[in-house]
Amino acid sequence: MLSLQPLSNPKPSSLYSSSSSFTPPNSLSSKTLKTPPAFRPSRNFYPSVHSILQYNRKPQLAGDTPRVVVITSGKGGVGKTTTTANIGLSLARLGFSVVAIDCDVGLRNLDLLLGLENRVNYTVVEVLNGDCRLDQALVRDKRWSNFELLCISKPRSKLPIGFGGKALVWLVDALKARDEGVPDFILIDCPAGIDAGFITAITPANEAVLVTTPDITSLRDADRVTGLLECDGIRDIKMMVNRVRTDMIKGEDMMSVLDVQEMLGLPLLGVIPEDSEVIRSTNRGYPLVLNKPPALAGLAFEQAAWRLVEQDSMETVMVEEEPKKRGFFSFFGR
Repeated sequence: MLSLQPLSNPKPSSLYSSSSSFTPPNSLSSKTLKTPPAFRPSRNFYPSVHSILQYNRKPQLAGDTPRVVVITSGKGGVGKTTTTANIGLSLARLGFSVVAIDCDVGLRNLDLLLGLENRVNYTVVEVLNGDCRLDQALVRDKRWSNFELLCISKPRSKLPIGFGGKALVWLVDALKARDEGVPDFILIDCPAGIDAGFITAITPANEAVLVTTPDITSLRDADRVTGLLECDGIRDIKMMVNRVRTDMIKGEDMMSVLDVQEMLGLPLLGVIPEDSEVIRSTNRGYPLVLNKPPALAGLAFEQAAWRLVEQDSMETVMVEEEPKKRGFFSFFGR
């Protein structure tokens, strides 16, 4: 049985499992979450991912702080904002200070997903105009005080003509120099497309999380964005594969995680299964990672946040095993 129990090994570990269910740790839930029954793929080789959260230690922060990470995709609707909200709060729950910047000017949604829409009184535009201080524009989450939200502008408002990559670099530098201390992570929620908003969002970043879904349109856009990120000097690019469905992979109607990784050639940060709880949490303004008991997608986001802290990645491997031994997590990776 695959059980998410505290591990004594100080390094992130992986296991192969032959179970079709798992038991979350007692601190989160005492119930066993049932998973879909095992299935029989048409191939003898399977991409497998098996990662286990560790609750007995805090992950070791790698790299220099603040880590400026842009979360992008190129294509809209793949889950960039959902990823930013859940990764950000997961990092805050792990004890790291986080500032999430919503760089989508006209169509901002990060405040809605976090349930903070009624508390955004000032934005970066007011800061640049001298109408408020930077600390007044930062919205602190009441649930986790080490998580703060910063919006570029209000919907339907006009940005200053001079706002661009240099202005965002100035903003990041101001966050580094503030009296409250330097945040451990600055997460930038990038707008869709590869126009001026995209260029602005990636300018101050030194890391990127590329969110994609296992469909050809998303993969084409992701491949294009990867090239643009590398041209901008961002070499640390990891991939999040979102909305993965085991039933469609079984029927060979959806590409597997291994297929996606082979096409893009990027390290794998996380795999998020299709989960109806995503819609519920979005409508409630309550991120998945705060659910009790945790949803499957929420657990996957927590694992991705753990890897982001330690600059680790998953491995998608080909494993030959008996079909009857396959469980829900057997396609994820390790």
